[in-house]
Amino acid sequence: MIGKNLRAFRVSLFGPLFVAALLLGCSDRLSLDNYNQLKVGQSYDEVKRILGDPARCDEMVGVRNCVWGGEQRGIKVAFMAGKVALLSANNLK
Repeated sequence: MIGKNLRAFRVSLFGPLFVAALLLGCSDRLSLDNYNQLKVGQSYDEVKRILGDPARCDEMVGVRNCVWGGEQRGIKVAFMAGKVALLSANNLK
């Protein structure tokens, strides 16, 4: 009984800390320096090596739009035929 309660306590304590650490690790890549490394013509994999996994990607009419970060602070990249076509950034440091 005590072991079960202790395990639940650990999960409830460390779960949110783990998620916060992951988010902070991702946000380190959202920098002006990393954005400046992005170039038109780079592949999705090259961009992913620089920025990590995107928060989301949507695809419509052959254009894949990916977002790293969010509305307040982030990087948006549009890929056509698997290559960077358009780049934009918001509130990077």
